[in-house]
Parts: sequence; C-alpha cells; structure tokens
Amino acid sequence: MTSRPQSCFVYITLPGAVQAVTCGRFELSADRRGVPLGRFVYGRSYLERADAIPLDPVELLLSERTFQTVELNGVFGALRDAGPDYWGRRIIERHAGKQPLSELDYLLHSPEDRAGALGFGLNAIPPAPRRSFNQTLQLEHLQAIADAVVSDAPLPRGTDSSQIEELMLVGTSMGGARPKVVVEDPEGLWLAKLNRGDDRWSMARVEHATLVLARACGLSTAESKILQIAGRDVLLVKRFDRRRVPEGYQRARMVSALTLLRAGESATARDRWSYLHLVEELRRVSSEPSLDARELFGRMCFNALVSNCDDHPRNHAVLAWGRDWRLSPAYDLTPSVPVSLDRRDLALTCGDEGRWANARNLASQAQRFLLEPEEAARLIAQMSERVRSSWYSTARSEGVSERDCASIAGAFAYPGFEG
Repeated sequence: MTSRPQSCFVYITLPGAVQAVTCGRFELSADRRGVPLGRFVYGRSYLERADAIPLDPVELLLSERTFQTVELNGVFGALRDAGPDYWGRRIIERHAGKQPLSELDYLLHSPEDRAGALGFGLNAIPPAPRRSFNQTLQLEHLQAIADAVVSDAPLPRGTDSSQIEELMLVGTSMGGARPKVVVEDPEGLWLAKLNRGDDRWSMARVEHATLVLARACGLSTAESKILQIAGRDVLLVKRFDRRRVPEGYQRARMVSALTLLRAGESATARDRWSYLHLVEELRRVSSEPSLDARELFGRMCFNALVSNCDDHPRNHAVLAWGRDWRLSPAYDLTPSVPVSLDRRDLALTCGDEGRWANARNLASQAQRFLLEPEEAARLIAQMSERVRSSWYSTARSEGVSERDCASIAGAFAYPGFEG
C-alpha cells in the first residue's frame, strides 16, 4: 500500500435503468500507522436525485458525510462485494505480472459486468453498458483457457492472451475459487462454472443436482442447467442479479452476508460468522422479514443435511431490484464428505452448541428465525426425510454417475445429524 491516495469514481445502475450514473467517489490511502484507510462520499448531484438509493442497507446509507473505514484493507463491504473473487484476482494478478496491486487496483481491473449494480472507473462519466457477451458456443475454447490458468501453463496457441483473459474475468461473489465466465444465450446471462482437472467427481452435475434437491425441499435457489462441452460437464447458473429488457440488462443491487455481518474473511474475524447474527440483520433489512427468516432457517438445515461445510458468508446475499431488500436465491450448494460420522460443522454458528450441524442444535435458536420450536422441529424432520429418501434418485435423474453417487453418499443426512 503506497501512502499516495488512490481514488476512483463509483457508478450505480438505478432500478429500471440499463445505463449507470455516477454516485460517489472512493479514495484509498493509509493512516499514520500505515493502515489502509478507505473513504467514500456521495456526489452532491447524486444526492439531489429523486431516485437516489444507498449502495447498501447497513453502512453506506444516503448522507452528505464522508464515510471512513480501516476494516477489510480499507474497502467498504458493498464495494468489496462488487470486486473480483479469488478466481478474478488470480487472472488479474497473472495479467499484471509482478506489479504489486492495491485493493483499488483490483476494483478497477475487474470487468464492468460484475455482480450487483455497482461499477468503478477513473472517469466522471460512466462507460456505456456492455452490449456483447461470451456466447455458450465459445465455452470449449474458454475451458481450454481456464485449464491453462489453473495449471499456470501457456495459453493455447493462437490465443490473444490479453483479450481472452479479459473475457474470462468475472467479478462476482457467486462462484468462489472455481474457474468461471459469464455467457449469454437466448434466455439471458449465465455464470458458467468450468471444470478443474483435479475434481474428485463431476462438480458441475453434483452441484446442479444439489440445487434441484434444495428446490424439492421448498427452498428458493438459482436456476441452473448442465451443458456438455467437448465431453466435459459445465454448470450454468442463471444470473439472478440481471433482467433482460429490450435496451439491455437491468441490474439489481447485491451485497453479501459478509457485509451484512460487518465481518471479514480472516480467521480472527470469524466470531461474527453466525446464522443467528445473520437472521437478525436480515430481519432488520428485509421487506419480508418473516418469509426471509424462515427461508434462511431452511437453508441452514439443508446445508447441514448435505454436509455443505462451505456455507460461508459470501455464499449468502441480499438483493434489491428497487428500494426493498430481500434474501437472494440460494447458490453454491455443494456437498462435501468429511471423515467424521458423529459430528460435522457448518461454517457459521447455527445454535447453542456453536457450528455443530445436528438437528438439536439447529432447532435451539428457532425463535430468532421467527419459528416456534415445534414448527422448527417439524421442518427439520420433513427436510431430513426428503433429503434421506430422494438425494440418490435426484442425483441420478440429473445425470450424476453411479460412481460419483458412491463418492458423495456419505454427505447426505450423516449419522450424527440426529444425535
């Protein structure tokens, strides 16, 4: 981090629009101790707009004040959520070579079509909205590029590296460390999650089947489908923060649970990683607190029942198409197979006994989710029975092989869940 302040303009696509407007300015510097210090101020002309909306529901509320933070390397949560994830950072770093990058560099180098409604740039006037996207027909070539990036190998012969790496970038909280790219087909925009050579099973088909199973359990999930590209499975997840209109794409604001919880990703910041804290924040910001609290309870139980131990706060989000915020559809639902049969933990605290993913602990704080204990127990029992009795048939119907089913069988309704 240099002591010289770096700054950029922040853009937002307002509800119903496809063209962004400038809403403020972000500056990143360092305090006297050398600690990164972020500042954000809304533009006066933006505040005077009748349709002005805040960037998030918890921190950067509409105000003439200058907001400051030393948390998260000086980057406000809503801005961090609009920045690149692990995969995006990896490609940005490869493109930059040995050049040291600041957090603001990551924001500026990520693409315009990032998650949510925000954008960043050095010009006071936002760029025109992106009109062209990778098409699903290009996925075979993009998979070859992803393979090269994952293995740090040379890019395929004839590839314009700067152009293709730019195409591969996607700043989104949906997708984590897996190679991915945004693609378009006649139905709209999709996040294509590409394969890795070291996958233990067909991650694409297993994740798709898990989303189907979650919907069968009554949960709201992102739409998904499988494509076969050169004999390999690719998972396509519909962008639920985009709506196609004749003029282009409308964009929803989107912030992660990490931002709602005002938490970081380091081990020392995980004391706030909690479904119990999250549901309280959700009840405060949601326009339908009872419905969203119940949905979050169901997702917490489902994650426990499929051993989704990667249910970290970036894998939960709230969405706003207008002024009102709601819990987003569920995404990144991936079973794992820990060794222990007696105890498995979620990434977030889920009850009186901490992160322990068992029925008793899940029900212990049901009232925070606006559920009576008897109702919570009934929901857990019904979901447990559904997962136990139908995970295999669901997986097979969605094309998961017998071999892969055998590999993941231990994830579902593990013995210690009822303990």
